[in-house]
Amino acid sequence: MYQSSNFNLKDFRDRVFKILSSRVFQIAFLILVILAAVGFTTGKLSWIYIQNQINDFVQKTEKSLFSPAAGPAKPTEGYVSKIEYEQAIVEAVKEASPSVVSIIISKNLPIYEEQFINPFGSLPDFGSGFPFDFQFPQYVQKGTRKQEVGEGSGFIVSEDGLIVTNKHVVLDKEAEYTVLTNDGKKYPAKVLALDPVQDLAIVKIQASPTGFYQDEKFPAIKLGDSSTVQIGQTAIAIGNALGEFRNTVSVGVISGLGRTVLASGARGFSEVLEGVIQTDAAINQGNSGGPLLNLKGEVIGINTAMAQGAQTVGFAIPVNVAKRDINQVVKTNKIVYPFLGVRYVLVDESVKQKYNLLFDYGLLILGGEKGEPAVIEGSTAKKAGLREKDVILEFNGEKITKDNSLARIISQYNPGDKVTIKIISQGQEKDIDIILGER
Repeated sequence: MYQSSNFNLKDFRDRVFKILSSRVFQIAFLILVILAAVGFTTGKLSWIYIQNQINDFVQKTEKSLFSPAAGPAKPTEGYVSKIEYEQAIVEAVKEASPSVVSIIISKNLPIYEEQFINPFGSLPDFGSGFPFDFQFPQYVQKGTRKQEVGEGSGFIVSEDGLIVTNKHVVLDKEAEYTVLTNDGKKYPAKVLALDPVQDLAIVKIQASPTGFYQDEKFPAIKLGDSSTVQIGQTAIAIGNALGEFRNTVSVGVISGLGRTVLASGARGFSEVLEGVIQTDAAINQGNSGGPLLNLKGEVIGINTAMAQGAQTVGFAIPVNVAKRDINQVVKTNKIVYPFLGVRYVLVDESVKQKYNLLFDYGLLILGGEKGEPAVIEGSTAKKAGLREKDVILEFNGEKITKDNSLARIISQYNPGDKVTIKIISQGQEKDIDIILGER
């Protein structure tokens, strides 16, 4: 059962008014208002601060991503802007491209014409009804015509039109060579010198019969220092890809240094290349002789070969080797190498044990399998008294090893230089002074 009670409205209003009129309530209410105002103001200021931070971050990000680079990329703490990196590539290509040329190879080739010939010669005239008038097709030469038979690449290294390219590009002595510059001009070219050891050649733009190009200056490319190249740095290849796409650019990195490869090409050309640079920048047929650049637009290598059956495995000859050739051609109009005059095998652990040697480095002088002499007659080695089974340990203080071959060491010298070699002959170690001959 519910119970009820009488409710006095007047007494309730008096009590509420008394509470609201009290000093304690007024102070408490004022504190609540102040706290609410402070909370609102703090929240508003915090939100404004957060918005300002977001806007600053967005503006800085947009500026770093979309503003043009003012110069070379500056390294920061572990981060480099991709846009600056791309800009460096663009600038390097822009600077080097005017110096990159296509080399067109032309030859006079026979022209054949199809004719119908009676192989039995003239037959007696038996009348129009005779059925045996034999005619067989046969190709007969009708003169010759100059045709393009190949193309390669190269780059200009002097204002007077000196060009570096690969030896296998200009190896044909019966061919004519034409240089096609980046601006579409054609010039006749002459092969000045072929490197007898490296796949390098020096070509020069020739004046026309009327002397039209005699005083023209050509844009020379900048040559870098291949001794400072490091694995992982950016590499840019430029060349006449596939003999069709002039000044094609490909970008990659330096994948390896000091490689030794066997390069082979058309017309039976083959050569062992030592100390070459490996790169994954695409090198295609027709790129041969073109420059391999760094991000400064400097040449660090000469593109020369690509690995068959692999993707983006290419090789370039270090530019410091080409510098030597350029200097020699400028001074003497030829490329020469010093010559020792021995046939040999590099000594390793297996060779050491097979021939009962004292050291596991150096080179062992041996004759060829087909009876070729171990020491060539009239050579520097012959004059110095070197004999078969002698071991050469050092060349002018440098140990001869697999990674530091005689060919690599001797290429630093010139014919006529006096050097000292350390040898073991008949069990005795001794030093011999020799004067290098010319290869």
